[in-house]
Amino acid sequence: MSTVRKTETIPQWKREEVDELVEFIDSFNSVGIVGVAGIPSRQLQAMRRELHGSADVRMSRNTLTIRALEEVDEGVEELTGYVSGQVALIGTNDNPFGLYKQLEASKTPAPINAGEVAPNDVVIPEGDTGVDPGPFVGELQTVGASARIMDGSIKVTEDSKVLEEGEVVDDDLANVLTELGIEPKEVGLDLKGVYSEGVLFEPDELAIDVDEYRADVQSAAAAARNLSVNAAYPTAATAGTLLAKASGEAKSVGLFAEIESPDVVPDLIGKADAQLRALAAQIDDEEALPEELQGVEAAPAPEPAADDDEEEQADEDTEDAEDSTDDDADEDDGDDGGEGLGAMFG
Repeated sequence: MSTVRKTETIPQWKREEVDELVEFIDSFNSVGIVGVAGIPSRQLQAMRRELHGSADVRMSRNTLTIRALEEVDEGVEELTGYVSGQVALIGTNDNPFGLYKQLEASKTPAPINAGEVAPNDVVIPEGDTGVDPGPFVGELQTVGASARIMDGSIKVTEDSKVLEEGEVVDDDLANVLTELGIEPKEVGLDLKGVYSEGVLFEPDELAIDVDEYRADVQSAAAAARNLSVNAAYPTAATAGTLLAKASGEAKSVGLFAEIESPDVVPDLIGKADAQLRALAAQIDDEEALPEELQGVEAAPAPEPAADDDEEEQADEDTEDAEDSTDDDADEDDGDDGGEGLGAMFG
């Protein structure tokens, strides 16, 4: 018995659609899958207009989207696991973190319908409902809200949780929430996954506090700078501080040991002159003093020597390194400092 082998014939319009999807995928640095379920057509169009210039959304049949992702390959085919239900492709040249933040910011509150699953706890807040006395007070009580008629109006006497996250909304609750104008869900493009520069990101990996993350990076850079200075390990970012600190320490040693170095002699002379004038001011018998020192008043405290200034500056630089808000933390402690530490620890 012979079998007849059939060759799958792909309609021309599908082939053209796949080609367009492949071109779409190839034209962006970052490509992702977004859920579009439950978004009204008009609101979806408004979202696409809002994203114009920073991201683009391309909708197609899931089977064709999967085929296009597989044709592009290069790792982007990992996104096929997110192509389920009502989804679309999204492309951007921004980084995935910026894309996620933008999509989350574009979400808007929306009413929830009967049969939908609550995305979070649904609470009817305490206060005046603005509804005149009537059957509505019973409807509130039916769904679990603490309500009564007070001062000619229906009021909720305390915050009332009427549905927990993950539970299904029934008709009664949907009607009550609509009457009160409570919109417990958010509508927007729901990012499923993004592939960028060889890495697949999921939403929980992108949901970071940018300011906190920046502060952590600055703190780490400052700690690295501090380590480099205290360990006397020179890098491009800390060599200047280390040299200044070493120069100050060397001059301090020279002054203490009274070494007649050209760099130290002016400070030694100044120090000796100050000591001599202070001593002369303590002698009551002017006849015992040389003529040029007679009548000399006690000299003011000598200015800190140049070596002290430089040492203090070096100390200040070290203290600045411990301050995570230092302006140089995210500039001067960049790649060069990191490379130095990397070489240090292998």
